[in-house]
Amino acid sequence: MSQFVLEPQNQVATTQQQLPKDRIRKLVWKMAIATLILMAIGSATRVMNAGLACPDWPLCYGELVPTKQMNFQVFLEWFHRLDASLIGVSAIVLVAMSWWSRRSLPKWLPWACTFALFLIVFQGILGGLTVTQLLRFDIVTAHLGTALFFFITLLVIGTALTPYKATGTVGKLPVISLIASVLVYFQSLLGALVGSRWALHQCFTGYQLCTVMYTHIFGLIPPTVATLSLVFISRRTPALHPALRKLANYAGGLLILQIILGFATYRLHLQVELLTVTHQLIGASLLGTLVAFTVLSVRDWMDTRSISGYKQELNSSVTSEQTI
Repeated sequence: MSQFVLEPQNQVATTQQQLPKDRIRKLVWKMAIATLILMAIGSATRVMNAGLACPDWPLCYGELVPTKQMNFQVFLEWFHRLDASLIGVSAIVLVAMSWWSRRSLPKWLPWACTFALFLIVFQGILGGLTVTQLLRFDIVTAHLGTALFFFITLLVIGTALTPYKATGTVGKLPVISLIASVLVYFQSLLGALVGSRWALHQCFTGYQLCTVMYTHIFGLIPPTVATLSLVFISRRTPALHPALRKLANYAGGLLILQIILGFATYRLHLQVELLTVTHQLIGASLLGTLVAFTVLSVRDWMDTRSISGYKQELNSSVTSEQTI
């Protein structure tokens, strides 16, 4: 009788603990999508020469909405700031939710959300410096690098909170995917450096900064090898979780598309703005896919190890009891 009474109570308690986690997970994924859009808008702002369309910061021409000066370039820069502000507010809400419900959440989650808030604040400071320092290339590169790191942080949180059942077949895939993620991140930074210094234009017109441009081009080789290795090994791994197999296939498809876009961008000398923006967007999507694969595969490895350790302890206790 007590069993039938306790089971509904346990289910209610589990549901109450799961609600905050679900809410936070949904908010994190929405923020990740908004951040991906933000990076695309930021790329469009750069290639459309709209980085200084609003000459002041944080306002634009001293107003929240510069209706008198509004044109396409001003709109890009203004909307970029608006999206960043909304993400910043969402990050504050995320931190408040995580600390308020910390007793029913994993211990690491409030700290991870706080770290994400720190990144978005730092990102806002860099955004202001890009304007006040007149698009200085190192600040612009750091601006994108921080945005990507904030994007990665959100993906780690969201993927870690996503329901997942381990299969125990990942093997060395977590290490390979981690290496691929790191290499793609640094390749993205090289691309940001090429864009912020206009290295492609300067190399074609005056043979300057060609080293920067060719470093980005030949820097494609290590992340390509790592990503293709991940795809190849994933396909040959039996009983791999369907989610991991899909992510590996997505990573392979995004990599091929990114190489095609990069080649087209190079051949067209960055003359097609939409192509350049898409190149950056696909690069960020590839990075996000690899990060999600890394988190899930690490979870698979850790869960399997925990289960194996529990079984060993159980077997040893049973053996000791039989001996007694």
